[in-house]
Amino acid sequence: MDKPALPAAAATPDAAPGTDPITAEIIRASLVSITDEMKTNLMRTAYNLIIYEAQDFTVGLFDANGDTISVGLGLPMFVGGLSDAIKAKLAFYGPNGIRPGDILLTNDAYIMGSHLNHMIFTLPVFHEGRLVAFAASMAHWLDVGGLLGGTTTDIFAEGLQIPIVKLFKEGVQDDELTRLIATNVRFPDLAMGDLRAQVAAIRTGETRMRTLLERYGADTIQAGITGLFDHSEELARQSVRDIPDGDYRAEAYMDDDGVHTGTPVPIRVRVVVKGDTMTIDLSEMSPQVAGYFNSGATAGRSAAQVAFTCLTSPGRRPINSGSVRPLEVVLPPGTVVSATKPAAMRWWMTYPMTVVDCVFRALAEVLPDGCIAGHYADLGMTHSYGVDDLTGQFFQFFGGPQGGGWGATSRADGQSATICINDGDTHNAPAEVVEAKYPMVTVEDYALREDSGGAGRNRGGLGTRIRVRMNTSSRLDSWIERTSCAPWGLAGGHDALANRISVQRADGEQVDFPNGKVGAQLAAGDCHVVELGGGGGYGDPYERPAARVLADVRAGYVSPAAARDSYGVVVVPDGEDFRLDEPATARLREG
Repeated sequence: MDKPALPAAAATPDAAPGTDPITAEIIRASLVSITDEMKTNLMRTAYNLIIYEAQDFTVGLFDANGDTISVGLGLPMFVGGLSDAIKAKLAFYGPNGIRPGDILLTNDAYIMGSHLNHMIFTLPVFHEGRLVAFAASMAHWLDVGGLLGGTTTDIFAEGLQIPIVKLFKEGVQDDELTRLIATNVRFPDLAMGDLRAQVAAIRTGETRMRTLLERYGADTIQAGITGLFDHSEELARQSVRDIPDGDYRAEAYMDDDGVHTGTPVPIRVRVVVKGDTMTIDLSEMSPQVAGYFNSGATAGRSAAQVAFTCLTSPGRRPINSGSVRPLEVVLPPGTVVSATKPAAMRWWMTYPMTVVDCVFRALAEVLPDGCIAGHYADLGMTHSYGVDDLTGQFFQFFGGPQGGGWGATSRADGQSATICINDGDTHNAPAEVVEAKYPMVTVEDYALREDSGGAGRNRGGLGTRIRVRMNTSSRLDSWIERTSCAPWGLAGGHDALANRISVQRADGEQVDFPNGKVGAQLAAGDCHVVELGGGGGYGDPYERPAARVLADVRAGYVSPAAARDSYGVVVVPDGEDFRLDEPATARLREG
């Protein structure tokens, strides 16, 4: 006998009933607390290093329409993917087709805008028989099948594609679907562990949200959420009003698409400010490419939203849909950030980072205190894999994400050794953890890269240099970008050093590459070296006080030669230290 259909989700009311300020603040803080707890639980129970160490995931709460209520601080680029996936699931099943205990799963690259490694689990939250919210989690699985090395040119080579499905139906797990997923990945134990961790995280969100609903009632919670959206919107609009009206443009370029080596891929943005609204127009972006650097429209919109949020309400919590209401994104299908099937998406995250940088670049002249110089804009990821000579077991080791330099601002030096902007709260894995989990590698060196930050009145942040020795023979692949388009300076600041990768053979041979896309066979004892770029400088380097340049030399951030050539500051050895040659500096700066 068919069960009766549950009532459809109620639409957000046009005018929410009043909520007193104290209750509204309790609700706001509770939503932040719930998503923080979801994040903690996922980190504590995940099996995959890239989740519990690198934190390559995001969790969140969403309303009955799929709009973002709160997300745990994590990857900004994931926020749009979670919301769009929930909306797609609602459209597929309809509100009446989703029941208590259902857990909906997909990794559809063209729904969430990213690669197949991202699994999105969604659990509906019901109160008094009505669908009122969703708890969701998006996390990176180590492996989803597909081609290991080489260049992918369509989505079918990149792994297991999971359409919108119900992994759990009214609380009962679909064993056949679970076994199908486990069979198509190379490390099923890790995958199933991460599956359970993501399910635990969203069940935490469901439990805490239901407790909140039972305490205050659905109407009061809805009023609090509506007020949260409206308040966040007004704060964003106030910030936009402070930007002079105008039509602003900027562009940069990527090295290539991994197929047409040496053919640059243009990144062009247009920003239109009018009153309290902003339009970010991405219609002049490069068409989708043959290689694997495409991303879906969700990623293009998310990149625009990351830039907009940084400019308008960077410290606002919780992150929610109201904050981006004043933003319109123009994004036709078929570009590198709105690719359509069957475009390859394996390295989806790289191009959108430069989109964010270009939005800042476009507004730098009219918003000098609100924009940042260019940053290194890459994760610095490498992939080593093969059969371990010692154990005879197949292994995969992903090096990264690795920190680089962020651009300076009008007020401060750039951040050093910081993960790229679109990845937000992602962390690098400590060398000790890497070596404990992957004894087939040894991290011989991990340090700041001297002179990588762009010179300026305020110096760009420094990138990092990591040297990894393989203790077994392996294949090395990397997909590093921006080796040609260096992070730019602003207001007279200098460009930073760009990203690069090299191989050092055990016999001392140095192997350099024309770009960062490498495929090489390594023997035991060979090393690969990833050197990430810095951030661009801000302002005339000759305006940087000589004492600060001396401090940079003493810290190993700037070499004596760069201090002289870029800053006009003469620093000379003084025993085991350095000192400032003031007369020589004065002559050099005056000349």
